[in-house]
Amino acid sequence: MSACTPTRTDDSSHLPDDGRPHSPPSPCRGPRIAAADLSASITVFLIALPLSLGIALATGAPLQAGLVAAAVGGILVGRLGGAPLQVSGPAAGLTVVTADLIQQYGWRTTCAITVLAGLAQLGLGFLRVARSALAVSPAIVHGMLAGIGITIAVAQLHIVLGGSPHSSVVDNVRELPAQLAEPHLAALSTSALTLAVLLLWPRIPGRAGRVVRTVPAALAAVAGATAVAAVAGLRLPRVDLPSWNSHALAGLPEGPVLGIAAAVLTIALVGSVESLLSAVAVDKLAAARKQGPRIPRADLDRELRGQGVANIVSGTLGGLPVTGVAVRSAANVRTGAVSRNSTMLHGLWIVVAALLLVPVLDLIPLAALAALVAAIGVQMVSLNHIRTVTRHREVPVYAATTVGVVFLGVLEGVGIGVAVAVAVALHRLTRTRITHEEDQDGVHHVRVRGQLTFLAVPRLSRALHLVPQGADAVVELDGSFMDHAAYESLHDWQSSHITQGGSVELTGRSGARITEPAGAAHCHCRPWTPWRNHQCEQPSRTAPPDGGAGELASGISAFQRNTAPLVRGELARLAREGQQPSQLFLTCADSRLVTSMITSSGPGDLFVVRNVGNLVPLPGEESGDDSVAAAIEYAVEVLKVRSITVCGHSGCGAMQALLHSEPTGARTPLKRWLRHGLPSLERAAVKDEPRARIAGRAPADAVEQLCLTNVVQQLEHLRAHESVARALREGALELHGMYFHVGEAQAYLLTDAPDTPDTEEAPGDRSEPGPEPGGMVFDRVEASALHDVGTSPHPANSP
Repeated sequence: MSACTPTRTDDSSHLPDDGRPHSPPSPCRGPRIAAADLSASITVFLIALPLSLGIALATGAPLQAGLVAAAVGGILVGRLGGAPLQVSGPAAGLTVVTADLIQQYGWRTTCAITVLAGLAQLGLGFLRVARSALAVSPAIVHGMLAGIGITIAVAQLHIVLGGSPHSSVVDNVRELPAQLAEPHLAALSTSALTLAVLLLWPRIPGRAGRVVRTVPAALAAVAGATAVAAVAGLRLPRVDLPSWNSHALAGLPEGPVLGIAAAVLTIALVGSVESLLSAVAVDKLAAARKQGPRIPRADLDRELRGQGVANIVSGTLGGLPVTGVAVRSAANVRTGAVSRNSTMLHGLWIVVAALLLVPVLDLIPLAALAALVAAIGVQMVSLNHIRTVTRHREVPVYAATTVGVVFLGVLEGVGIGVAVAVAVALHRLTRTRITHEEDQDGVHHVRVRGQLTFLAVPRLSRALHLVPQGADAVVELDGSFMDHAAYESLHDWQSSHITQGGSVELTGRSGARITEPAGAAHCHCRPWTPWRNHQCEQPSRTAPPDGGAGELASGISAFQRNTAPLVRGELARLAREGQQPSQLFLTCADSRLVTSMITSSGPGDLFVVRNVGNLVPLPGEESGDDSVAAAIEYAVEVLKVRSITVCGHSGCGAMQALLHSEPTGARTPLKRWLRHGLPSLERAAVKDEPRARIAGRAPADAVEQLCLTNVVQQLEHLRAHESVARALREGALELHGMYFHVGEAQAYLLTDAPDTPDTEEAPGDRSEPGPEPGGMVFDRVEASALHDVGTSPHPANSP
């Protein structure tokens, strides 16, 4: 085991879907298993072992099927998936679906359905539609899980009481009184002991509690119940793992074609959504860790392909359907896993247990497993989820989905939830309340509650025309959306009303001013219109024609009037606390690059250095100009920034000057500065050097080629600075390359740089064709992921 701690924990060689760039490469070479991965894998194995058996019991499948799915999910998805720390295996979310399929079609056909569902997932992964699954309303997902949890809990309650579950929730509820009247005391006591340990184990106080909590509660509960049942000699049904020689494998699907197709669709969609949502949750957990190396964000399409392969193999080998599971994944993250090795090792431990620990596993009472699964089912009805959907006024969607899943089935319940969600969205879109009233001071208030769409324009127009000519008016907007028709109606009325001598003030619901009453000397740019290079629709007539000091004063006046009231509180906080930027952003002085706009950042987020050509002079070659080196040292040593981004852009004048400069002539200040870009020019001219590519295409011309090459070259110059090199060695700093195409308003991120491989992948690891060795690839950052380029959106971003 190498003592080297990796700075890069994923063997993926391409940028994930969200566009987040990779961290700097690890200086270590060769395969390694971190001690943290080994420890985490053991913890996850101890959790997964009883859960896999319990889920198999709940579905009515052979108990070995749960172990097969856990092993396949751990090893295959761990190796091929796109979420390094996500643990996959048999999941409670598919328990009800699988149980219905086994009852309807038999076990071998259910295995075949799992194989076909895996093929469907594989196809969806290659179609790159994984992120589309995230468009499903969280209320639907939470409602689906709650319905499944209720179904599981009610069914397992019969086993807890010593009986057998029935095929439907209605039957289980109907037979429950009779079961309660004649409980099996041995089974009930074993289940009660299991639940007691499960609930109390995490709450043991003091130093003893910290020690015992190193053993997972699920394992402690099942092991304790098993030991007590064995010592007391209780006669109970126990786990019965038959010989692997008699293990049933997948057979040819038998049944109606439409029924089989619906079953495949259900397994594929439910499993995919659950896996992808779990991957996103794992990303958040990993990002919240304050220690350890940075974990790359999940590549959701690759994760979907990994899940597909695992389901194909699991179904073929007679295992349950495989999905990403939140409980085991959360345990993997919290116990300090740093790479996909932990999930793969946990699958290996499952294989060892299935082959060598069969006599031990056969001692486990089924009542203990049933109590464990019932507790999981109850936990799936999350109070936190209920509070969330209540806060977002989506209780009807949640309730409809839950009831549909409980009484009709998973696919039917989700369909009902989608229909209710669409109905709720349409209701909100069309239900806009518009009122008009006049206060004691003669000010007319028009209040809009809800979204302003073309459907509300007639009512808006009627309310606005109730305001007399020349009167003072306040329009209060309480909604997150305004379409073009509503905007035009409001804007036209405002212009007309001001022309007739009135005043208009637009506010939010809290009363905060959105814009001052527009007068003859005021800017007519509206806060909800797109950014337009600050060109007012009706420039002030009093502005001087030269556009000099008068234009500057006009801009400052607009800031003081419109923006300052919104950002004053945040700037006051920054003044008190001092600057704590998260990254150094080194870019060109070109006036078209608005750093806060293209990175969605606000005051205090970025430490920005701008110069002609976004150049980083090598140490010792500054010739008296240490400004860039000083800024780098200050940012890394004093401000402790976590990343440095070098951002080039299209149509860079510095690169054009460098490309067309004559070697002779006067050594002007510009030429002396541009000499720091000569290594980029030489690099771009080398014929054997792989050419940079941008979003799968070649650069448009030599200038763009040089702009891209210059970003990579300046990153190498950065690494030559002592403070940067030291921070990289310590894993405290990341370097990113970025290219902004001004005409396209599109950001691209560098995903691979020459001579700096950011992974140590085995042959054949890439799931997609990659660049040639040493190539430079700038990948597009889609609009939905633009916020990941910079920092989190800032409260003061939207004046």
